[in-house]
Amino acid sequence: MLEIRCKAILFDMDGTLVDSTACVEGLWGGWAARHGVDLKYLLSVSHGRRSADTIRDIAPHLDAEAEAKALELLEMDARDGIVAVGGALETLQALHPSRWAVVTSATHALAATRLAAAGLPVPDVLIGAEDVARGKPDPEGYLKGAAALGFAPADCVVVEDTPAGLNAGRAAGMRVLAITTTFPASSLLGADAVVDYRGVRFVIE
Repeated sequence: MLEIRCKAILFDMDGTLVDSTACVEGLWGGWAARHGVDLKYLLSVSHGRRSADTIRDIAPHLDAEAEAKALELLEMDARDGIVAVGGALETLQALHPSRWAVVTSATHALAATRLAAAGLPVPDVLIGAEDVARGKPDPEGYLKGAAALGFAPADCVVVEDTPAGLNAGRAAGMRVLAITTTFPASSLLGADAVVDYRGVRFVIE
């Protein structure tokens, strides 16, 4: 059992607390087919990032904000197959609400929908896509999350599942734990440790 001591924990959502991979990749698949975009490439750069940022990068001729909003409408209704990552509920239940937050590339509305679909609590502090000017891998979201909880970045631990998220956490000056729900450990080399919720114990100081 790995013991992690910290004052607060900042969790990513998709792939970290909520297993929504099949749902998300299915929706991106439909979008890619409609716009003639290579799905394999799209999925290689989309995980962990805001939809608008991904669209802006791979299809600059499109209106990224409008496309992202249209995609979110589909995402709000797509709940089949969304479940909690193994051990996530038990981990959150053991934490005081003032000591954890979610920092996600999803909007507040979509995050609340997916957390509820997975049977997970919506945190008091949730930093979503609309709260930042720059999405992951920029550290803005994690820095805002730490500030909202009232702790210095060095006192916080980030839990992530994508390279973009890991880079964001590291750039924020936080320790970063990775879980292998979306990428293999070989793609998450920047993490301080690769963990499974059932093999880690958080000690909140």
